[in-house]
Amino acid sequence: MQITKVIALTILVGLGEALVYGQAAASPQGDIAQRIAAVEACLPPPVVVKGEPKTCTTLTKRMEELHVPGLSVAVVHNGVIEWAKGYGVRQTGGDAVNTDTIFQAGSISKPVAAMGTLHLVQEGKLSLDADINTKLTSWKLPASTAAPGAVVTLRELLTHTAGLTVHGFPGYAAGEPVPTLVQVLNGEKPANTAPIRMDSAPDKEWRYSGGGYTVMQQLVIDTVKEPYPQFLHDTVLAPIGMSHSTYQQPLPAALLTNAAIPYNGDGAPVKGGPHTYPEMAAAGLWTTASDLCRYVIEVQNSLAGKTNHVLSQSMTQQMLTPGKGDWGLGLSLGGSTADKWFSHGGVNDGYEALFVGYDSNGDGAAVMTNAQGGSRLASEVMSAIAATYGWPDWKPVERAVVKVDPAVLARYVGVYELSPTFSVTFTLEGDQLMTQATNQPKFPVYPESQTKFFLKVVDAEVEFVTDDKGQVNAVILHQGGQDHKGVRK
Repeated sequence: MQITKVIALTILVGLGEALVYGQAAASPQGDIAQRIAAVEACLPPPVVVKGEPKTCTTLTKRMEELHVPGLSVAVVHNGVIEWAKGYGVRQTGGDAVNTDTIFQAGSISKPVAAMGTLHLVQEGKLSLDADINTKLTSWKLPASTAAPGAVVTLRELLTHTAGLTVHGFPGYAAGEPVPTLVQVLNGEKPANTAPIRMDSAPDKEWRYSGGGYTVMQQLVIDTVKEPYPQFLHDTVLAPIGMSHSTYQQPLPAALLTNAAIPYNGDGAPVKGGPHTYPEMAAAGLWTTASDLCRYVIEVQNSLAGKTNHVLSQSMTQQMLTPGKGDWGLGLSLGGSTADKWFSHGGVNDGYEALFVGYDSNGDGAAVMTNAQGGSRLASEVMSAIAATYGWPDWKPVERAVVKVDPAVLARYVGVYELSPTFSVTFTLEGDQLMTQATNQPKFPVYPESQTKFFLKVVDAEVEFVTDDKGQVNAVILHQGGQDHKGVRK
């Protein structure tokens, strides 16, 4: 459960100048200014309680509360980037964020990298459904006792169904030795993550794996025989106009002059500055909110058969076909039949971001931040954009509170272990049940039934489970479409 500390501190927040990229005849600049003002004036909470007054907070205030120094926003409307704007500063006491300020995109690196890989599939250089080991030359995925005789395919890597380990990567601070990609794959020093291995049968379940995308990176390198950043520049970034984006790791010094500097959730700079990510496909993209919107527009246009700079219409349709976990080939998918959307979030050390695009109505947006906890702000900004532009999704979740006897609440007090290093503790303060995750602050939870509770600070629920004797022995955390079980200690 990702819960970020809220600290009310005053920072310099520059509202900046909005850059109006394009507009339809029905959307004169005055209307765009009104929409920008509406977004800035009212960021709704992620969860609203039925019967309570509706509230919202200004963008400036939320940046202060969440201690986010810098923010970049771009909005797509009717198939064009209607506006983009920077807020706050690249670093405390430094220059203001502008529309060309680059941020680390975290896991948003994955869908952009996936587009490049699918281009190779389109050219017949790779297959979605062949054993990846037939094309890997610098390294091979070892056989696994967890799935004897099983092979992994590129389709499974892209959809997070390959059964591979390693969720994500912490990167390497300035001055630390950076491993080669093969060292990362094998978990060999100086790599700071475990070996990437198959620990369950492929295509059995959806389980997010940055490790799988790192294997994909090696697969592409072995296929194209050129540096990975160059391949993605030539194949994806340049053709679709992402001119302020790069997969170069570490970032060249010349590009640092307008790069956002990363911060922790407590307002302190990330030690060592921007981390280096040799796992480029999984976490290595530097970009802007406007460039992410150019990616959104390319997907929309390619799907409609209008422009196909990287992928054909049929390949884009495959990319946006949902599989296990409502996941496509590199993208999270959702929405109704009439209003389908594609999306991805990203978290690197001190950078958090989110983008959304609708398949067919020409709308979307991207939000980038330079602070831990920025995902909360990005989600709230996205909700404000959704409300302003009349999107059918990305609205606050409404929940109802019910009455629960304090004696029942007392049964839930305890520590629940989700992993050897991560637990959630529940305490009772008066008649209020509180929750606190490892290394995170304490928050109240509110009952929506006798066994199910929700948080207001994030869209997350906790459900208590009893054994056959009626004893509370576990909790299930529901968040982001995933369930995580914690066993009572």
